[in-house]
Amino acid sequence: MNNNKRTHKLIKPSHLLGAGLAMLMSFSAASKDYKIILIHGLQVSQITNKSGSDVVNDGETYWQSYWNNRADERIDWPSYERVEGKIATDWVWPKLKQISRSNLCNDGCVLVTHSTGDLVARHIIDNQENWLENAGLQPLNIVATFDLAGAGGGSELADIAVSALTGASWNFAIDAALKWWLGSDVTQAIGVLHDLKVNNARKISPFPDARTPRLRFVADGNAYLGLTGGFLRGNDDSVVASHSSCGASSVGSFGSCSRSIDTDGQLDSQGDAVTSFMPNHYPMMMSDSYSHNEIHNAQRKGNVTIAMNNVNVDGQNVGFNTFDESTGTWFWKKQYRYIKDSNNLSASALIYNVIP
Repeated sequence: MNNNKRTHKLIKPSHLLGAGLAMLMSFSAASKDYKIILIHGLQVSQITNKSGSDVVNDGETYWQSYWNNRADERIDWPSYERVEGKIATDWVWPKLKQISRSNLCNDGCVLVTHSTGDLVARHIIDNQENWLENAGLQPLNIVATFDLAGAGGGSELADIAVSALTGASWNFAIDAALKWWLGSDVTQAIGVLHDLKVNNARKISPFPDARTPRLRFVADGNAYLGLTGGFLRGNDDSVVASHSSCGASSVGSFGSCSRSIDTDGQLDSQGDAVTSFMPNHYPMMMSDSYSHNEIHNAQRKGNVTIAMNNVNVDGQNVGFNTFDESTGTWFWKKQYRYIKDSNNLSASALIYNVIP
């Protein structure tokens, strides 16, 4: 499988990323030009056991596989609350004030998000400048977000979960899918599950004034025995459909974030690709080897490919080196494009390495 290999030289970014938010926790981040702030996704255990939740400890555990000791700060939030409600007022707002007063982001911060963290980040980007200025504080200099398996466009699983848990709709297929995704202990539709409904998610801070680049890293792998995929439109990572993770401007059954590259790296015209994106959304990495809950971890699952490349972030070029491979001959010949070193590094490591 290694015929006709060709390497594409792309400029690596020399300035980028980083930022921080956390609550009485320590970080041992490597030196980066920009500070890295982590924003986690849905924490199912907090929905099933609200009173026994330790939000800060859960946030630390969420990222422990790879990102925790490479970040400068975290923004932790409880899944039993709503994004525009107590998540914003009781968790995000105190953190923003803390970060502003610490001057952590004076030279620039990058938000690294996973899943629903994408939606939380969008609300932050839309409001933090106004909130902080009104409080007499310096707004954060957020230069970009790196969104892994982003759920900014919602998830159809949340729609069926809320419907089933409120008694409006139920069948054995829905029950099986929800048990694989949420477990068997979720009995109430509370908190961020409502925000993750597709129409609801797309109404939260849909057009931020800040033109912060939203770099997308898209999983397309299978989990949960495929039981959840049937409820998600188009290709999916078993929790989020490609219209959400790619950052599509509208809901649709999309197969790829690129018109010319499939999620497995094959170079071929993609008739079902996303053609219109939310403002400042740039899908960069795609992979059918990683599922939703694998892409932010340390384990390598397989090769990854490119959708867009060389995105301008704060005047710097952010991009990956790639190489092409061909398989077969004649009518069976296929061309693939992969990100260099994805044969031995995890998706998270590849993403971290382009943060200057």
